[in-house]
Amino acid sequence: MRQSVGEANITVIVIVLLGIVASIGSVLIPRLAGNVIYASCCNEAGGLWKNGYCAAQTPTTCGDREELFRKYDECVIESGKHNANAKYKAVSCE
Repeated sequence: MRQSVGEANITVIVIVLLGIVASIGSVLIPRLAGNVIYASCCNEAGGLWKNGYCAAQTPTTCGDREELFRKYDECVIESGKHNANAKYKAVSCE
């Protein structure tokens, strides 16, 4: 009888730990997948993914930056991610 009580306790502990791991994974995996999509779209548009933002690889003209961000936005929107504009630093054009 004592042995079955110990096994039941271990079973409960394992189930609780699996629940904790699953809940942490359900939060982290979408974030990681989102960052991969943003970085991929940035690279595809010709930009450089750095510190969580898409930026031009070299100093470019204002028109080139606008084209980069337009392509980046299109890619992110096509991937199903929303709020594409939040993932690059705006550069003012004069």
